[in-house]
Order: sequence, then C-alpha cells, then structure tokens
Amino acid sequence: MNLIKKTKSICPECFQVIEANIFEEDGKVYLGKECSEHGRFKDIYWSDFELFKKVQKHSVKGEGVENPNTQCDKGHPFDCGLCPRHKSHTSLAIIDVTNRCNLRCPICFANAAVAGYVYEPSLDEIREMMINLRSERPIPVMALQLSGGEPTVRDDLPEIIKMAKKFGFRHVEVNSNGLRIAAEKGYCRKLMDAGVSTIYLQFDGVTREPYLTTRGADLLNIKKKALQNCRGDGLESVVLVPTVVKGVNDHQLGDIIRFAVSNFDVIRCVNFQPVSLTGRINYEERMDMRITIPDCLKLIEKQTEGQITVSDFFPVPFVVPIARAVGALRGRRYPEFTTHEHCGMATFVFIDGDKIIPATRYGDLEALMDDMNEVYRLAKTGSIRRAKFKMTTAIKHVNFGFLRKIMLPVLSEGTYEALGNLMRKTLMIGMMHFMDPFNFDLERLERCCIHYAVPDGKLIPFCAMNTIHRASVEKQYGVPINQKKSG
Repeated sequence: MNLIKKTKSICPECFQVIEANIFEEDGKVYLGKECSEHGRFKDIYWSDFELFKKVQKHSVKGEGVENPNTQCDKGHPFDCGLCPRHKSHTSLAIIDVTNRCNLRCPICFANAAVAGYVYEPSLDEIREMMINLRSERPIPVMALQLSGGEPTVRDDLPEIIKMAKKFGFRHVEVNSNGLRIAAEKGYCRKLMDAGVSTIYLQFDGVTREPYLTTRGADLLNIKKKALQNCRGDGLESVVLVPTVVKGVNDHQLGDIIRFAVSNFDVIRCVNFQPVSLTGRINYEERMDMRITIPDCLKLIEKQTEGQITVSDFFPVPFVVPIARAVGALRGRRYPEFTTHEHCGMATFVFIDGDKIIPATRYGDLEALMDDMNEVYRLAKTGSIRRAKFKMTTAIKHVNFGFLRKIMLPVLSEGTYEALGNLMRKTLMIGMMHFMDPFNFDLERLERCCIHYAVPDGKLIPFCAMNTIHRASVEKQYGVPINQKKSG
C-alpha cells in the first residue's frame, strides 16, 4: 500500500466522521477507513493512479463565500451550509421543487414513495430560496436547476421558471425524466416561453435493457419522443444524463455519444454520472456495480475507436483561469468552478458529419490556460496594458480558425451570450461522480460547487444533501405521503 494522503470520511453505517486514508494499490486509488463500532471499509476512489496524479496539477482552491449561511459548530458534513470552511461558491444551484415523481426508479435517491413524505416547497418558500441564492457574495448565483422528484408533475413549473428569470438567473434548467414532455405536445414550448434554458434529460442508454434495470420500465421510445417534442418546439439545448452502472450500460457509452451526435441540432451535452451506491451493500456487490471516472474515460476511448481519447478530458477546475483572467480585466467576478479535481472531467468536441473531433486537436489548451493565469497575475498587480496584450496573443495557442472565432468573444467579452454561442457550436462530454457513504471524502465535499437551496436558508453541497441531509430536510418540511400538503 502506497499512502497518498490522509482525509476524513464517514462511517457508512452510523455516519459519524472518521479518519480515512487515500492510497494506491496495484495501480488503483482506494479510500480506506475504520469505524470503532462498525469495522473497516474500503472502496475504489479512482481506478487509475497515473490519471489521478495527472489531474492533481489542475487543482484550484476557491475562496468560499463572504456571507456564509451557517457557522462552524459540528464540523463537516453536519454544518452544511454553506459554512465558513467551505471553499467554493455556488456555481450551480439546485432547488428541489417536489419529491413527487411519475416513476419509481430503483436507483433514485429522491422520491416521495421512498421517503414516505411529500416535500413540495410553496411558491413563497421557493422565492425565498431564490433570494438567498442571488444574495450570495462575492458572486450571486447565475445558474439554477429545478429538480426533484420530477419537476414537471408541478403544474406551476412555468411560474417557477418565470420567477427565476425575474430574480436574474441567466441559466435555468429543468431536470426531467421526459415523460410529460413526451406525452404533452407543446409543453416544452410552455417552459421555453417561461424562460427555460435547458432540459436536463435522464437518458440511460440506446436500447431498452438499461432502462428496465435502472428505471424499472422500458423508456427508450419515451426519451426519443421527448427529444422530438423539444425539437418541434424549437428548443436547442438538451443535456443527456446517463447514470452509468457497471454491467448495465457501460457498454453503451460510445453509442450514447453517437446518439447525441446524430441529434446535435438539439443536444448540447452528454453528462455521464457514475452511479452512487447507497443502502446496505457489501464489498463484493459494490465492486460489481462500482465504476469510476477513469473507467468511463477508457470505455469512451475504446467505444469511439479513439475519436475521443482519455487525454482529451480535463478536470472541471481546468477552466478556472479563463474566469479569473476575464474577470480581472473587466473588473468583475465570474463563476469559478473550483470543485475538487477528482469530482468530474469534461471535453468539448466538434461535429463534422459523423466525425467527432475534440477541441484538443485544434490547439494547446494547457498552454492557453497558462497564459490565462499570467493575464490574471498581471491584471491583479496593476499591469492592465500588459495583461490585455497577453490576452490578445494567448489565442495563438488555438490553431483552428473557427475555434478562434468562437473563443475570442468568450475571452474578450466574457458574456453569457458569448459562452452560449460556444456551447451551440460544440458538444460537451462530461461526467461527475457524486459521492456515496462508501467513498465519501470531506476534502471533496468542502470544495463542492453544486449546492441545494432548502427552505431554512441553508445551501447544502450536493453529496452531503443526498447522502446525509435529504431525509431530515424532507421530513422537516414535508407532510406524510397520505396527507395533502396545504397551501
């Protein structure tokens, strides 16, 4: 065993904070821990030690928020949040508008049938959560996801979207299984008229079998119909969200990407999510299902026949230098994705017929980021003229005219519109591996940049919410499932 570092985790049985080691063994990275009452636990953290080390150089620690919502009392993960220890501001906020759902998925962590409570915040409660998010300093939250449960079971969802736009959220997306979008022609248009930016569509494969396992029903044609209705209503921004389970749909990652390519007129991104494992499950069962980011990257390379390679992907904080450089020159702050480097990876690709061409083929993106760091340094030390010149010449690292054309406005203007134009010309392929009780790492948690807003004014990091706090929040603000919620 080669010890990499020490951290803190939680016991999967009692959820008490315990010491943990992250170590290398046979080329893989593991997290090991021992609870005095419930014994030892071991799980794969990252399945490739060399890749683990490679992405570490892109680690970026944020500065947290100036106006934390809670104080440091019990410690992570029980002070969430955000508490003063938290190192990242909110890049994407989530509001669960209901935990009711029109499906009962075996792998879901958020539905009323499992919880025994209906959690459905009133419009007034949602309004207060939005005010809280927009009041965050130094950067008010710009991106909001409305989630659940299934948000479309609320008939007032368009009203909620309108409210979000009124409060200044530039990007508003709806996380959906697509059932209502598929069944109700024109429904997507209602959401668009209200101001929705993106449909975040659950999509687990290109054949019926994965859905039977992950969702308990054959939903493939429903997904296709939902996509067709989005297209018919004029929506040009759908994100496919496959939950990846080893032995269930990991053989279809390349096919899912090709499906996105064939529907590039409406699909902007594929965001793979390696499954989080909850409940009582032994080590052998976990290993049968466990799949990590490096596993997915290698499968994508193999299944796309090398059109997309492992080396085309970078960790989420890789793009922080652009936000900091542009912000320093324009005298403002932009969202900085200072999440932990081992939380997620992504790449952008161009589509040329049936060819998939990663942006890395058209330039030295690492050199570009080095220049962005230099722009930021120069601007912060008062050398604005030199910083602007460096910004202008940094584009030399991009050797493809079309990419230069769409990158230049992002660097020079730093606007939501410029970023949107970039996203419409490329397909993003990403993945986020959210933690569960077995691989929980408090260092990753305190750098999370995806936060749930809840009615009591707290902002809870994604993995803390779904691993620890969800049950108590839903019980506190919900009503028993057999009662009708008032108001």
